[in-house]
Amino acid sequence: MASPVVLYAGDALGRYGFPEGHPLGIDRQGAFLAEAAKAGLDRRARLVPPRQASSDDLEQFHTTEHVRWVRVCSDRGEGYIDYGDTPAIPGIFEAGAALAGTALDAVDRVMSGDALKTFQPIGGLHHARRERAGGFCVFNDLGIAINALRARHGVRRIGYVDIDVHHGDGVYYPYEQDPDLILADIHEDGNFLYPGTGHAFETGRGVAEGRKLNIPLPPGAGDREFFAAWARVLAHLRLHRPEVLLFQCGADGLAGDPLADLRYSPAVHARAAADLCKLADELCGGRLLCFGGGGYDLGNLAVAWTAVLGALVAS
Repeated sequence: MASPVVLYAGDALGRYGFPEGHPLGIDRQGAFLAEAAKAGLDRRARLVPPRQASSDDLEQFHTTEHVRWVRVCSDRGEGYIDYGDTPAIPGIFEAGAALAGTALDAVDRVMSGDALKTFQPIGGLHHARRERAGGFCVFNDLGIAINALRARHGVRRIGYVDIDVHHGDGVYYPYEQDPDLILADIHEDGNFLYPGTGHAFETGRGVAEGRKLNIPLPPGAGDREFFAAWARVLAHLRLHRPEVLLFQCGADGLAGDPLADLRYSPAVHARAAADLCKLADELCGGRLLCFGGGGYDLGNLAVAWTAVLGALVAS
């Protein structure tokens, strides 16, 4: 019997990254896969290769102008796509499109029943907006997946959970007035960290008021503070009862990450993933799509994402 857990990996995903010296390099997938193999988890999931998105796929979330701009930058191969965080390297269009296409494959597999749960470690680009790149994120595979769940599969109420150390502004703001995107985001306080958003008072607007939960933590917060916040996340999701769950499990909140100042242990990712597996089984027919997100210490991300995969295959 095929494993109900799909793990996405392959060269097209591994190429998403930037030149030596940039915090987001091309060695992240390899670090994770080595750790997962050491734990024997690679044999307990079904390994599936990436899929490439078309321009039409990308425009399910992004503007035509943004998609064209990224292609121009990719062909030019120098400078920046945004205002200085995201380099315009040769092939970055194709690399970004691979992340988006793979997220669409996960949507289709979960909604068709081919898989119950998926994990795309190289994915979760939650800073890209509809009209621009930002924060190392070229295309927003999460927004593309959310829109595809609705347009292709008729899903109305979607739960989005984000534990990356940076606020997921590229998901929050496009859906700020959407009452059926149930969002919960735990992150380091935006007063101290990029992108400077995700304040506790940002709870949705208009008919979506109260459907978004932003929980900023102070620099230095660790497992105790996370788990106190996590109880609120689970209550928020149970209250609004999503039909599908998306989980952005950035590993940059672990102690020692060079870009942030939270102090989680890998227990955060293990517990969060296990709880979301149970909640998905309870509310969503088991449907849970996971995306790796950030993480700039290779040892940290390898251990954290392996904990996520371990929870998925054990569920």
